[in-house]
Amino acid sequence: MAPSNGWVREAAPMVEMNTTPLIDVMLVLLIMFIITIPPQSHQVEVALPKPTVIPSDWIKPLRNELDMSAGGSLSWNHHAINDAQLRALLAAVVATPKPPEVHFRPDAAARFNRVDEVLAIASQSGASSFGFAGNERYRDSF
Repeated sequence: MAPSNGWVREAAPMVEMNTTPLIDVMLVLLIMFIITIPPQSHQVEVALPKPTVIPSDWIKPLRNELDMSAGGSLSWNHHAINDAQLRALLAAVVATPKPPEVHFRPDAAARFNRVDEVLAIASQSGASSFGFAGNERYRDSF
């Protein structure tokens, strides 16, 4: 609607900044930066653990005993082992066609954190016949 005095009212000037040139310059700079980055050519050496060799007579076909002392040391069928050997033994148990049972007997004085570490190793190995044995001797302790 035109004013009554005959003058045409002009539109108000735009006060927003035009960001299109700014975005264009930023995209050009980004592309130049990406092009000028040198490719990563250095290598990092990683010391991988050696595979643990397990004697074939350590795994019994029906049942294997895994004991834990009060200090947290492990023994497999009366052979002292470490965590890496336990992983290898459990992997060998899982790989057999009919996996034997693994009876876990932690000492009553063993720290729960250590027992939990062994249970995590057993869980990661996928051993389906892994269980606690000999807990009936602790039922009167509490």
